[in-house]
Amino acid sequence: MLVIQKKFPAVRRWKLLSDTEKITGNTPEKESSSAENGDKKEKSEKEKKKRSPMGPIQTFFLNALLIVTAIWLLCGFVFGFTTVPNGDMSPNLKAGDLLMYYQLNKDYVAQDVVVLKKNDTVYVGRIVAKGGDTVNIPDEGGLVINGNTMIESNIYDTTVRYEGFVSYPLTLNDGEFFVLADIRSSGEDSRYYGPVSEDEILGKVITAVRRNHI
Repeated sequence: MLVIQKKFPAVRRWKLLSDTEKITGNTPEKESSSAENGDKKEKSEKEKKKRSPMGPIQTFFLNALLIVTAIWLLCGFVFGFTTVPNGDMSPNLKAGDLLMYYQLNKDYVAQDVVVLKKNDTVYVGRIVAKGGDTVNIPDEGGLVINGNTMIESNIYDTTVRYEGFVSYPLTLNDGEFFVLADIRSSGEDSRYYGPVSEDEILGKVITAVRRNHI
């Protein structure tokens, strides 16, 4: 009888533990497996978040949109394109040549070829003087800047004065430029429409493509 009393509580305790495991369904092995599954699920969710939500087609169109936007910004605010409107810049530039000009640099100097808009008309010309300079074109012809007669190796005819438009000598104000065509005998330039302000200059020509016979 004493042996039975000692074993009974042990058997009862075993049965109680077994009933608890049956009710909860949690055994040490199952609890370990559940923890591992939870870790895997958490890692899987993190990986999904890292992946791009867009498919290949959406990604292609997004990249195309970014490229088009970049080109639009470059062409609209950094570079500009125009064609030479006439033969006033011959023989260095001819009518119909395609020009690319840079719009951000406003530090223009003498001999820069620029695209400008004056009186709603686009011109192409060469800067010969800037703010503070005094320009004179004598009756006999020639270009005199600050008392010095200019010798331009890329100009092939004499600079003549146009009567009835600009009075000489002419001293330019800050932010003003005197722009001449390369055809000095008949080109339409500052001798005709006067000094050009910085705001009227669209940009400096950096590339010219000859389009004739293409």
